[in-house]
Amino acid sequence: MTVSVTRHLRAARLLGGAALVGLALSGCAGKSNITTGSVPQSARAAGEMNATELRGAAEAAGRAYEKNPKDRNIGMNYANVLRMNGRNDQALAVMQQVAIFHPKDRDVLAAYGKAQAAAGQLEQALATVLRAQTPDRPDWRLQSAEGAILDQLGRTAEARQRYRKALDLKPNEPSVLSNLGMSYLLARDLKTAETYMRSAVAQPGADSSVRQNLALTVGLQGRFQEAETIARQELTAQQAEANVAYLRSMLTQQNAWKQLAADDSKNTN
Repeated sequence: MTVSVTRHLRAARLLGGAALVGLALSGCAGKSNITTGSVPQSARAAGEMNATELRGAAEAAGRAYEKNPKDRNIGMNYANVLRMNGRNDQALAVMQQVAIFHPKDRDVLAAYGKAQAAAGQLEQALATVLRAQTPDRPDWRLQSAEGAILDQLGRTAEARQRYRKALDLKPNEPSVLSNLGMSYLLARDLKTAETYMRSAVAQPGADSSVRQNLALTVGLQGRFQEAETIARQELTAQQAEANVAYLRSMLTQQNAWKQLAADDSKNTN
């Protein structure tokens, strides 16, 4: 797989489900420039906005933040909208301030770690998430988030260990199964990745982000029509077209799927 495709996969990887602590950026279809190779997707409040509406949302959130910069919810919302506009450095600056005012708040620390990861500060993000976790009250979301960062750092075995710990705490959680699937996708083991993705999609509570990750996994194996069918589920027509366009752009880039097929063939011979 070429370097450019690898970067796309790592940059676009969606951490799904546990949106509060997912450390790779997830944004609107076609509007986010990253998180941790999947099709960018969105959650309704911001997810069905076009680029103009997102900019307006950022301006409104910014005004609210200026009036009350110590409010955790306002600050976290502003940082999230900034990320969806691709303004990762500014989002990180906002979360730094929120963390100063709420240094022991686990949700704030998790969101701060997300902002750090989105800005490329992976080691710092890992330290922040570890600080948010408490041994006596372990949080499966933080375990999954830690795994996602470790995957991006190339520490695959440790990452999968964290996902499995998260699944011990929250059995069959679709967002964690999806993250585990993405771990195998990043390692080019597409068949195993699909197995976990399909398990994730089959769980109650599986959201659109999980299905978009399955669509990517299927598409990378050359089953493009099936991938497009999956990508179009439960989305507005505008979102679906944006996601399908993104999916096509990833799969046609440098003939990525052919590279992966060749790699798989070499690995099995």
